[in-house]
Amino acid sequence: MTQPPPPPPNQPPQQPGHGSPAGPPQPPTPPAPQPGYGPPAQPPAPQPGYGYPAQPPAPQPGYGHAAQPPQPGYGYPAQPPSANPYAQQPPTAPNPYAQQPGYGYPGSPTVPTPMAGSGRNNAALFIIVAAVVVIALIVGGGIWYSKSSGGGGKKDDTTASSTGGSGGKGSGGGGGSEKVPADPAAKALFQVPMPTAKDTTVTAGSWLTGKVYAKTGVAQVVGYDPDSGAKLWTVPLSGPVCYATGHASTDGRTAVVFQPKMPPKGSSAGCTQVAAIDLDAGKKLWTRTIKSGDVPVNFNNVTIAQQTVAVGGTTGGAAFDLATGKVRWQPKPTDTCYDAGYGGGTKLVAVRKCGTGDTAQLHIQTIDPVSGKVVSEYEMTSGIPYASVVSTDPLVVAADVNDSAGDGSGFSDVFSIDNRTGRLRTRISTPGNSYAARCDGIYQVEKCQGVVVGNDRLYLATEKHDGGGDLSRTNEIVAFDLATGRQTGQRADAGDDYTITPLRMDGPNVIAYKDPPYDKGAQIVSIDGGSFKETKLLENPATTEVRAVETALSPAYAEVLFARGHLYLSAVYAHAVGSSVSSKEYLVAAFGTGG
Repeated sequence: MTQPPPPPPNQPPQQPGHGSPAGPPQPPTPPAPQPGYGPPAQPPAPQPGYGYPAQPPAPQPGYGHAAQPPQPGYGYPAQPPSANPYAQQPPTAPNPYAQQPGYGYPGSPTVPTPMAGSGRNNAALFIIVAAVVVIALIVGGGIWYSKSSGGGGKKDDTTASSTGGSGGKGSGGGGGSEKVPADPAAKALFQVPMPTAKDTTVTAGSWLTGKVYAKTGVAQVVGYDPDSGAKLWTVPLSGPVCYATGHASTDGRTAVVFQPKMPPKGSSAGCTQVAAIDLDAGKKLWTRTIKSGDVPVNFNNVTIAQQTVAVGGTTGGAAFDLATGKVRWQPKPTDTCYDAGYGGGTKLVAVRKCGTGDTAQLHIQTIDPVSGKVVSEYEMTSGIPYASVVSTDPLVVAADVNDSAGDGSGFSDVFSIDNRTGRLRTRISTPGNSYAARCDGIYQVEKCQGVVVGNDRLYLATEKHDGGGDLSRTNEIVAFDLATGRQTGQRADAGDDYTITPLRMDGPNVIAYKDPPYDKGAQIVSIDGGSFKETKLLENPATTEVRAVETALSPAYAEVLFARGHLYLSAVYAHAVGSSVSSKEYLVAAFGTGG
């Protein structure tokens, strides 16, 4: 995998991380928009090798309540790299190597020192002294809202996020809700100017319901008309948003974590406030905090599963009723492990951590979102300190095992887990020099880019490589079977000088964004889940102005949300006043087709 693009000159300096009393590190600044037409810049040199490195061993004995069948092997046997990264590979098994902190952060977060144990109770309470939470960049998907219900025989009260959602079980050939327009040519619908701020401020969070497009601003959430951009309502907050969930309930309710006040420049007031927002009505339903003694607890992430809001962090997790804010559970002084974070959507999954250092162990638990009772549990090998929830249904978890991705992406291995039994179904090796997914398992447990789940398959973007033309570069989306771990043989090509990124599922189909060459506009395509045929749903104008916006708000730096013929690109932070920028910037840029 490639490293994140180098920061531009106007990026704020990295702040001390992981418990430092200084302000939180800020997300990287997107590159300045490029000037209009002209020859494209010299493409980067080809990435080293596209073959799989050494193959992993056969499955190891399980660690969960449901024991895994014993298997031989422990380390990776030496194997020559494959010449073809898209060749079908055999299923692979969990690798007991430790992961190092990644995703561009300066180290692991400061955590309490819990005693060994694997009980369900959330984290041990510790007095927080100068607690500071790192505000991480939300990249990729954006958030999509639908009135549809999920599968599995139970009503799905929460939509799936575009970066980690699960689609229907169909084999393709239609079945999605997105309509193919008579003409995919899009026009600019509206732009929201970048708000001013005293300091670089997180503006992560965007949602689309049948009535409103909502976007986080500076210490507020604002609702806009989805077509015209007219402001419909404003929900003020006491301080800047820290984290926003990638889910909303079917009745248009979501949640955010935010600071209790506007902090002094270069510092944080702590991410202690949890609020539920009714997006259709444009009102805040409630605000809650959890205290350790007299000190409010900081949270690193927030999600929604059915009618539960769940928040996690290094001091433990808590949950609230989405409608009323009533506490469902919270950390207890007797806890010996802590819930580092949660994945939401159709189901609720906790990433629970027990122990410290090389002996730390992660427990991936599917839990009842009302009672917190453990439904199933998979215990990862000791020494893997962080994991990300790619999907909760089916359950898919990613980790950077032994820092083998080599680029801090948090994504070297994928674990497919049975929600009902907690058994490992298969493990898939996703080498960093072949695949372009990124996850932030350190803080935001369910923030991943370049990977989606549906049809019991993993859809994964490859790294860029040489295309068919001189100096051209391109990539693909490939599919893995989550039951066997093998590639299915399906591949969606971006095309020369395009880069394709999966955004979310649409029933059995994959919705993807295609970043274009300098003389074209960005595209949204639907990839049939069976044939993998690409159908163009939207194509932006190939103008200098639009390309500048697309460059500044690409999936690598911004939230990308597409639904019902509308594409919304939005920034995840606002610049400090006086920041040097080379052209006009937008908080939101919206595009749409004629139908």
